[in-house]
Amino acid sequence: MTTLKAPRLHVLADTPGAHSSPISPAQRRTIGKKLRDTVPRAAHAHWRAHAGRTDPLAILHVADATRQQDLVPLRYGRMLQSPFTFYRGSAGVMAADRARTPNTGIHVQACGDAHLMNFGGFATPERRLIFDINDLDETLPAPWEWDVKRLVASFVLAARANGLSDRNGRNAAIACARSYRNQMRSFSEMDVLETWYARLDEADYVAMLPQYQKAILRKRIAKTTARSSAELVYPKLVETTGGRPRIHEMPPTIFHADGSHGTEYLDMCRDVLAQYRSTLTEDRRVLLDRYHLVDAAIKVVGIGSVGTLCMVALMMSIWGHPFFLQIKEANATVLEAYAGKSA
Repeated sequence: MTTLKAPRLHVLADTPGAHSSPISPAQRRTIGKKLRDTVPRAAHAHWRAHAGRTDPLAILHVADATRQQDLVPLRYGRMLQSPFTFYRGSAGVMAADRARTPNTGIHVQACGDAHLMNFGGFATPERRLIFDINDLDETLPAPWEWDVKRLVASFVLAARANGLSDRNGRNAAIACARSYRNQMRSFSEMDVLETWYARLDEADYVAMLPQYQKAILRKRIAKTTARSSAELVYPKLVETTGGRPRIHEMPPTIFHADGSHGTEYLDMCRDVLAQYRSTLTEDRRVLLDRYHLVDAAIKVVGIGSVGTLCMVALMMSIWGHPFFLQIKEANATVLEAYAGKSA
């Protein structure tokens, strides 16, 4: 497929001085319609492998070079379970393919790996339950179309993995794209602060479900929120050794590094936490200072992240209550080769 080129527009933020005057919603619509003349919707409808396309396995092997080699077989083992699990672990392959597809030139802060399993419910710092993206390992300024295409395609593969028909998968994909389009239209008609505070919380999420599923989800939410993370997580993740709390090993997903490496990792965690502390606002620094690091272990998470260094740090308050933090290695995003180096 021939790549259609368009002006590269950054719309990450309307920063002061970025424009001589603010662009009104009407002007934005006019600009958007002109871009549609350059890159019509129909241009996104088809994809064919181009001549000389890089072997997908070769792309994956290049990424293996920066991973912990003893965990690479575990990564491929997880990917081999189904086409959907392969898809989850091969964001780099799709990035290479999307780079040759048409785009309007509008760059946003892309998730980089927007498949349906990278969304979920979690609590905000204010303990408000919301539904949002929960994985931004591959984030980078890139064409907005890339996220939408990866997300929509994931519904088709997930449907197949769950034994649903291709018709069901297609309907889910269409519903996903339609929902994205409708929500973006709604955002375009909202004021700046309205958009900033827009959230999909538990009530919004429940309202979208069929009637028979609402009661089930409400029951799960009530059960989860009735207890603290210390009650839910601590008994599963922590054991007492020699009178001291220690993260319970569950190989191959949670384990301590051997010998001197364990001490090195613990020292690294202390250094990272000190750096992290310097980035916090004063009120959160005070909160963090009320805890001290007790233990840290390697934790294997997800599929795409397997092999990158990820650790779970156990911290304790002066009252002996636990606080867990995840420390995750940041590699170069798979989008860098096609969208430019990260700042």
